[in-house]
Amino acid sequence: MNADADADLRVAADAIRACIASGGTLALMCHVSPDGDALGSMLALHHLARSQGVHTVASFPNPFSVAAHYRSVPGIELLCDSANFPERPTTVVTFDCGSLGRLVELGVPAAFARDHGQLIVLDHHATNDRYGSINVVDTRAAATAVVVHALARELGWPLTREAATCLYVGLVTDTGRFQFSCSDPAVFEMAAELVAFGIPIARLNRELFDEHSYAYLQLASRVLARAVLDERRELIHSRVTQADLAEFGVEYDEIEGMIDWLRTAAEAEVAVIYKEAADGVRVSIRSLTKVDVGAVAGSLGGGGHVRAAGFTMPGPIDAVHSRLLRAFDNVR
Repeated sequence: MNADADADLRVAADAIRACIASGGTLALMCHVSPDGDALGSMLALHHLARSQGVHTVASFPNPFSVAAHYRSVPGIELLCDSANFPERPTTVVTFDCGSLGRLVELGVPAAFARDHGQLIVLDHHATNDRYGSINVVDTRAAATAVVVHALARELGWPLTREAATCLYVGLVTDTGRFQFSCSDPAVFEMAAELVAFGIPIARLNRELFDEHSYAYLQLASRVLARAVLDERRELIHSRVTQADLAEFGVEYDEIEGMIDWLRTAAEAEVAVIYKEAADGVRVSIRSLTKVDVGAVAGSLGGGGHVRAAGFTMPGPIDAVHSRLLRAFDNVR
C-alpha cells in the first residue's frame, strides 16, 4: 500500500472505531450490478464487523439482484435492498465505487450524500473521484479486497472463514484468476493466507468462471460470430443486444465475463464489447500491453484501470462505437 493510502487507512480505521464507540450503524454500500470485487469486499467487511458485534447493514442500488455465479459468496442472504438502507447512517463505507453518482443516481436516498457523518471510500481505481470524507484509494492494489484486507489488519479484526472466502472472490475476479499483470507477489501472499481457511477453491472457481447455462453458450456463439476485427487498430469488438438476451433467456448479469472470449484473439491488442442495458449502452474495454483503456473510458465519462475499463452512454450501439473509435485514436 502506498504511503498516502496507508495514512488514509489509519484515519478510516479511527472513524470506524469512533462509530462503534458511539453505538452507531456502519452502513456498507457497493455499486450497482456488483462484480466479484465489489460484492466480495463489501461482504468481507460485513462479516468481520458482525464477528466483532458491530451493527452493520450492507446493500447496493437497484436493480437489487446478484449474478447467479456469485450464489456461493457467503452473506448474500444478509444483504438488504436499498429501500431499507438507513437514510442517515452514522458512517458509510463504499467499496470499489469510483463516484457518488453510481450510488445516489441509482436509488440511494439523497440524504445519504447530504447527511452522512463519515463517508469512507475504499477503492483501487485511479479514476476514483475521491468523493468521500475519507478516501482510501490504493491504485497499486490489485483489488479493493486488498484494501479491505489491510483495513481489517489495521482494526485488529481477525479473519473468519466467511470473510476470507469473500476476500478471495474479490481477489480472484479482479486478477482474472491471477492472470493479469496486477498479480504481484503480495497478491499470492494474500491468496495463500486466505486459502488456509479451507476455502472451496475448485467449486468457487467453477461457479465464478466456468459454469454457464446452455442458453449462455448459444448466446456466446452469436456474439463471437458477429465479432469484428479492426486490423489497423488491433481492436476486436462485438455486441449483445436486449433482443439477444430476450431470445435466449439470458439475464444481463450473466454476460459480465463475455469480453474474455474476445480477449483471446491473437491479432487484437484491445477487446471491446457493447451491451445494451436499461440505462444505455454499457461498454467494457480490455487491453494487453500497449493501450491505456482507462484513459479512453475516462474521456467518455467512464473510468477504470489502464488495462480494464468501461463507460455507459446512450445508444444506439453504432453511434457509441464511432465515439469510442475517435477517443481510441486520440489516446493512441
